[in-house]
Amino acid sequence: MTSSNFRALAAALLLTTASAGGVVLLSPVAADAASTVRPQVGAAIQAAIKDASSGNGNAALAKLHEAESQPNLTPSEQQAIEQTKNYIAAKTGAGGGATGAKAKFANDYNAGRYSAVVGDDADALRKSGAFDSQSALIVAQSYYLMHNFPECVRYLQNMGRLGQQALELLNRCAYEAHDEQAQQQALEQLVVDFNQSKYWADLLGSADRTAGMSTADTLDVYRIRLLTGSMRPAPATDFETATEIAVQLGFPSEGVTFAQKGIETKALDATRGAKLLGLAKANAATDVANLAKTQAAAAAAKNGDASVKLGEDLWGMGKYQDAVTAIKAGIAKGVSNPDEAQIRLAMAYIGLHQRDAALAALKQVSKTAPPHTQTIARLWSIYARTH
Repeated sequence: MTSSNFRALAAALLLTTASAGGVVLLSPVAADAASTVRPQVGAAIQAAIKDASSGNGNAALAKLHEAESQPNLTPSEQQAIEQTKNYIAAKTGAGGGATGAKAKFANDYNAGRYSAVVGDDADALRKSGAFDSQSALIVAQSYYLMHNFPECVRYLQNMGRLGQQALELLNRCAYEAHDEQAQQQALEQLVVDFNQSKYWADLLGSADRTAGMSTADTLDVYRIRLLTGSMRPAPATDFETATEIAVQLGFPSEGVTFAQKGIETKALDATRGAKLLGLAKANAATDVANLAKTQAAAAAAKNGDASVKLGEDLWGMGKYQDAVTAIKAGIAKGVSNPDEAQIRLAMAYIGLHQRDAALAALKQVSKTAPPHTQTIARLWSIYARTH
């Protein structure tokens, strides 16, 4: 075999892998090393490569053995034989043991042969003891690329503790599979483990879709959006809607906070922002002026509902200790919605940076509470644990 022909053949063998295994099968050095390969060695290698390209691993190994059997192999010939052996393993899985199985796994993934990756290739890695967490993630990615989203979800959920990349993949697969529960779980874990605003934004967006969400629940979502820096500017700015809801529900001091923040961040235009802020401030002034009467009425009420609402209003004013006192008094008197009362108590403790007390209150929320109530309690619990 001539030097130029073998150089071209060696160049054709140069393979690279992406994220699917990190195995470098052949080096560009092969082209230079091939220049001193004897014709009988080169012919056997060429035949081995041809068989491997056709998927016939055993025949390729047999041809390569002919090259290996030649006497007095030079360093260049030994290098060419070794690189061809790696090529055979990558194309067919033959003769390479764990390294060969890993190489074929990588090669098939890069070539888009995903059914082989999740099937025979993964099985070969398991048999050789080379199936690790990175391999498992690649199998999950292959299910995603095959558009088999339910299997992607199932596979990832069975992997145990997931890292950031795997959780992001689970989130995506669950979204495509319309599996709200799996997506919520993935997003919650991303927030707990990595606490980034983009994950909070996705988690709160998912929470918005919980069945039975009330206007009060929606306000809780906006509260957490504001605290985590995940308010949205469009289509109608969250600052505008949150301000309107806060005023509507009787928490105008919160409305002032939402409107001011919207103006500061330019999420609210000057005209609309000024109008909303003026409305919230007028209501807040009246609310504060009547605070003593409101407190007296709550104390005189037969049950504790008015005290809990008073505590929620005090929370919006930043009077966290007063909020704790009012809400605890309401709970002691008896309330019509104990689960909501515990959520309000947790909010007040969060304001005081008393994380353990907040989490203890949230644990009191019944496991049989409606899904939307459990969702809000879980969101506040995640916030308490991450801040």
